[in-house]
Amino acid sequence: MNHFLIDAGVNLSSSQFDKDRESILSRAKHAGIDNMLLIGCCLQSSHDSLCFAEEFSYVCTAGIHPHDAKDAPIDFADQIRALTVHPEVVAIGECGLDFNRDFSPRDVQKTVLEQHLSLAGELNMPVYLHEREAFESMRSLLEKVSVRGVLHCFTGEREALEYYLEYGLSIGITGWLCDERRGEQLQKLLPLIPDDRLLLETDAPYLLPRSLKPKPKSRRNEPAFLHEVARVAAELRGQSVEHVAKITSDNFNRLFTPERSK
Repeated sequence: MNHFLIDAGVNLSSSQFDKDRESILSRAKHAGIDNMLLIGCCLQSSHDSLCFAEEFSYVCTAGIHPHDAKDAPIDFADQIRALTVHPEVVAIGECGLDFNRDFSPRDVQKTVLEQHLSLAGELNMPVYLHEREAFESMRSLLEKVSVRGVLHCFTGEREALEYYLEYGLSIGITGWLCDERRGEQLQKLLPLIPDDRLLLETDAPYLLPRSLKPKPKSRRNEPAFLHEVARVAAELRGQSVEHVAKITSDNFNRLFTPERSK
């Protein structure tokens, strides 16, 4: 039986979905995926995500991923602000710091993130945060502001998890949890996340759950596979899948219900 779930992170504008996007969404609906947060990672994908959100009755984010920070135009914050007039845009991001790949210079990543955080505070909107191997720098920037939101695709250590929870952020968990190689640390930390802070996401088309059976022919992830993340999460937390589905849906709806200051 499939339980109604909300996918708190889908890269629906990815070119990997160009040939069969409507089929992907049809499978998700059939699998009981009740809503999706479509991720904007640059200005173009933010526009695209908004268009898909409007077309298919989902919600989306608007922002610039740290990988793309080096290409952010001077007025990017104004362009993101303009997108937020649409009710489908419910969060600022994906934004953050990624010192694992360093596709953008670290000082540029920090500057661009600061502007996202400032905009989120100004509009009283949640932030959709990315942090990989950059916890100390992320903490130093968060200390300067007071924002709400989610740490997307959390894969960090216990110190980072405890800080983000104390700060007030929700924690997004992906198929990384289902990886017997890379996910061991996250599996141990998962029970530390309170019921009212947990979100589930696929980050599709990335992070296909390795525990899926039967194993898909393609390595491409899709929202319908969120049920595997929920199953593994429930098992590790000693909870029912029904309970995990309910709390994560409630958390999503509470966090991303507009409380804006315009």
